[in-house]
Order: sequence, then structure tokens, then C-alpha cells
Amino acid sequence: MIDTVEWFKQAKYGMMIHWGLYSLLGGEYQGKSSSNYAEWIQSKLQIPNKEYERLTQAFNPIYFDAEAIVDLAKRCGMQYLVVTTKHHDGFAMYRSLVDPYNVYDATPFHRDVIGELSLACRKAGLRFGLYYSQDLDWHEPDGGGYLSNDIETAGTTWDNSWDFTGEKNYDRAFEHKIMPQIEEIMSNYGEISVAWFDVPMTLSDEQSQTIYDTVKRLQPDCLINSRLGNGRYDYVSLGDNEIPEDSDASEKATSDGDVDYNSIEGFKPSKLGLYETAGTINDSWGFSYHDQNWKSPQTIHDYKAHLNKYGINYLLNVGLDGLGRVPMDAEQALLGARALEA
Repeated sequence: MIDTVEWFKQAKYGMMIHWGLYSLLGGEYQGKSSSNYAEWIQSKLQIPNKEYERLTQAFNPIYFDAEAIVDLAKRCGMQYLVVTTKHHDGFAMYRSLVDPYNVYDATPFHRDVIGELSLACRKAGLRFGLYYSQDLDWHEPDGGGYLSNDIETAGTTWDNSWDFTGEKNYDRAFEHKIMPQIEEIMSNYGEISVAWFDVPMTLSDEQSQTIYDTVKRLQPDCLINSRLGNGRYDYVSLGDNEIPEDSDASEKATSDGDVDYNSIEGFKPSKLGLYETAGTINDSWGFSYHDQNWKSPQTIHDYKAHLNKYGINYLLNVGLDGLGRVPMDAEQALLGARALEA
């Protein structure tokens, strides 16, 4: 663990990848647009699971090249990569024996994306991390979020309220899908340096502890982010694209005052002194045809320098398109930012 903590403090810069069935839609469906977050399109436009599942028939990203993506990350000075194993739509980007709704079993692509990226990172000497949506799952009748629908979302509701209208019990989803899949991803892909969980809303304190203990049992040196929920974490994830002001950083980072441990924004106490901001290279996390608001190389460079000055890593997201490619504008911006450091 000590080695991993020191590595994280020195890493400063990483690549995040959001990729899934939503990448085929690219933020557009039946003449309508998603919110800024294209990966939320199923919720935003209330696409029934039966219709959304049809995307599996078309998911065959022939240009996906794990080694090329990892090479790009290395050329940009990134030290680690975090990739979505399962986002809120419930579709797994690896071969899951728990649920056939996955990229290996349900698509003509028939390849384990996580396995290929894991191997590529290992060969290139990059640390590997996994994102997993542990609360929201729109493919599950008992997926979480249903207690929080009074809070604004990037979709219409946090849970799948359009397919599943009956009484819900997250405990059932937790037992039959969430925990078994977390055990899979933490067992089958070699050393995992980062476990990146997201949007804690429905999990109980006990469930967060169970996930934390399971990850540590299977990956003792893995660092767990604060979005697991209920104060169970090794490092603090700040809000999406959160760039704190100079005057805020040291004071808020060391204050233990009245902390909402399930808020996904702002500083929380960090006993290990580890912080990270995950940000987007445009506005969306998933690939979006209509989002061309790319950050300039100078902006990326300046954000990274500002965050690193205050001991905060910058985890910069790229949304691969439906063919498995890093968008050209994203690649040029990343390489341009790296050139500014020369």
C-alpha cells in the first residue's frame, strides 16, 4: 500500500475512458439530443431496455486498439488509465459470467475490452484502474437511485423508472449482480491500482464497507475513491471537472468539519493526502456527435499545472467513438498539451 500511495502522489496525470453502448448513439436518438452527458442518453430520453439492447447487435468496434490507446496516454505523460467496466446502463465491457449483458457475450465484437486494456497497460508500464457503477444500474429492476429522484440528474430519473415501475429493493441487485461483478473485475485482470466507484445514493453504510473490504481482500494495494460512499475510501475524488480556487485547496482539504461523505463534489478529509479531479476533454464523458466544445491544449496544460500545484491528480477523460477510436480533436488536444510542457 505504501508504494501505491507514493505512486499516486507522484502520478499527477491519468487517462479515463468512458465507452459503452451509448457510444454508438453519440448523444442522438430519434431526432433528439442527450443532455451534455451523452452516456446518460438512455435515462434522458427514457429509452426502453428492449430498444436499447438492440445496440448490442451493432457494437463491433473494428478500430479499437488497446495498445494504441495506451501508447497515446504514455506519449501524453499520463501515468495511469481508468476505464469503465460497467456504467449506469448496466452493460459490462468485459466477459462477465454473472450477467450475459456484456460486450463478449452479447455483441458480434466478442472481445474482452478490459482484458485487452489491462494487458496493454501491463506491457507499457502504466498503472491500471477500473470504473464501476456500484449504485445505478438501469438494466436492473432493483437498480439504485430510486430514493433520490428529487435531485436533478443528467437524465430524467436516477433509476430506471420507465421500464421498472414497481417497488424496488437495491439489496437484491447488490446481492445478485453488484457484488459478484465487483469480485469478477477485481479477480480477473491482474494488478488493479485504482477502484473508481461512482454516485453513491442508495448503498447502506454496511454495503459500502462490504465493497471496500472485498476490494482490499482481492487487491490489497488498490486505492479506492471516495465515490464508493459512506466515508469508505483511500483517496478523494473531487467533483466532475472541479478546479478549486487557490484559497480553497489547503484549508478545505484538511478540514474535518461537517462533511457530506456521499456528495460527489468538493474536498473531504484525506488521511493519506490523496486527491484527484476527473475531468472531460469536451463537455460529455461519453462520445457525442453534437459536443465539439473541446478544451484547448493550453487549457488542459493550465488545469493540470494548477491541480498538480495543490497535490491533486488530473484524470482526463476521453470518450471513444462507436468504432473504438479516440476522436481526432481529443488526440490533438492531448498531444498539444504535452508539447507545451516541453
